[in-house]
Amino acid sequence: MRGLSGVHSVVISFGIALVASFLLTHLARPLALRMGMVDHPGPRKVHAKPVPLLGGVAIFLGAALALLVSLRSPTYAQIFGILAGATLLLVVGLLDDRGWLHHQVKLFVGMPLAALILLSSGVKTQILSSLLPVQIAPLANALLTVLWVVGITAAFSILDHMDGLCAGVAAIASAFFMVLALASGQELVSSLAAAVVGAAVGFLRWNFNPALIFMGDAGAMFLGFMLATLSLKLRFEGHPVLLAGMIPVLILAVPVFDTLLISVSRTRRGMIPFTSPGKDHTAHRLANLGLGQRGAVVVMYGVGLAGGTLALVASRLRLLGGCLLAALLVLGALLAVVGLELAPFERQTKTRRSTVTDPGLP
Repeated sequence: MRGLSGVHSVVISFGIALVASFLLTHLARPLALRMGMVDHPGPRKVHAKPVPLLGGVAIFLGAALALLVSLRSPTYAQIFGILAGATLLLVVGLLDDRGWLHHQVKLFVGMPLAALILLSSGVKTQILSSLLPVQIAPLANALLTVLWVVGITAAFSILDHMDGLCAGVAAIASAFFMVLALASGQELVSSLAAAVVGAAVGFLRWNFNPALIFMGDAGAMFLGFMLATLSLKLRFEGHPVLLAGMIPVLILAVPVFDTLLISVSRTRRGMIPFTSPGKDHTAHRLANLGLGQRGAVVVMYGVGLAGGTLALVASRLRLLGGCLLAALLVLGALLAVVGLELAPFERQTKTRRSTVTDPGLP
């Protein structure tokens, strides 16, 4: 009966989020145009004409409505804590989208504050508890929780650079968190994941290339925060620490790898990774190899599906198999970084206002 109850909550959560996000995104588009919330083309953008924002508000409202309707009262306290952190990031993102906030405020103020709100609601990692002395393990877990939440939220913020990419990757990752949560009887996590899947898919109908509306930083940070939360909430009882830590990383392989790539690439060129934006992300490089925007996004979806599938495999492995898989993945990631560094991409200069483009780029 408990398993049926979990599936029932998942179906309700997904359905409400899907319908609400779909309808609210449709309403958000004309509202964004009236408010002047529009993303204009520019040297660092891939769209050629102005596109309305506010899609992130529709995603947030769709997921929040689903959670409040589908979950039972004993889980409300923690859900309110999660939504409080998400709301903070939504507001910060909207201010940034409007141009009223310096972009570093969201990274060094908004994201850490949201992570602390999440931590205060009882959502945190326990992965270091078995590795460190009991006196320092709680503090170490708290610090790791904040770093993880900020890192994943920032990774999704910078992943939103091509039509359909961020929403699709978030939907795929959430779906794998949902499957693992259902398999282990974690009803709150599975319903939370289902809400994110539904909200992202409902929005994606309007956001896939050619996009009619963007989610903006408000939506990207919300999705990143929710996925970081899912990864912290999902428990792997009886799994070795290596596997327990590797499974969320595999599910979030796309944003983790994309952040790794641009961090390595921009550092090599003497730039600070998160303050030197440009068209040098994984999807940009794939598009320049002849795949185009749609093809690049579909390949990124494929990477997300592969990472999630490997996570399911890893959840069944023992320690030795996990070590072998981890070694192969690290080697594969390094080779992929080297290969993509050889692909054509826009090379920013150290001054943010000017860019130098590779010869022969399309």
